[in-house]
Amino acid sequence: QVQLVESGGGLVQAGDSLRLSCAASGRTFSSNAMGWFRQAPGKERDIVAAIDWSGTGTLYADSVKGRFTISRDNAKNTVYLQMNSLKPEDTAIYYCAARGSASISRARDAYDYWGQGTQVTVSS
Repeated sequence: QVQLVESGGGLVQAGDSLRLSCAASGRTFSSNAMGWFRQAPGKERDIVAAIDWSGTGTLYADSVKGRFTISRDNAKNTVYLQMNSLKPEDTAIYYCAARGSASISRARDAYDYWGQGTQVTVSS
């Protein structure tokens, strides 16, 4: 089992930055690929970014490329999502997820463990 707790969400203005954190506990964190997903009201939960076990392999949704950066610190059992140049369309609940595998995936159902989510609201 892996327990995930997100933090760092909030209300910001367009153009601002936020950094989300996801603290993991339970089984060995460093062997899990991790992902950030988001879900806006009335929409599906979609991939934002993912990172492999080593931190060297990453992927991003097209809508956030060049603005968001995913990273991890295996010594702290934490994964981060640095979000810059935020837009109103980034408003959503952001979820941290862990795979039972070291390799990354875009697929929501490839992830086995989920956090409770943190709200990000970007005003125009």
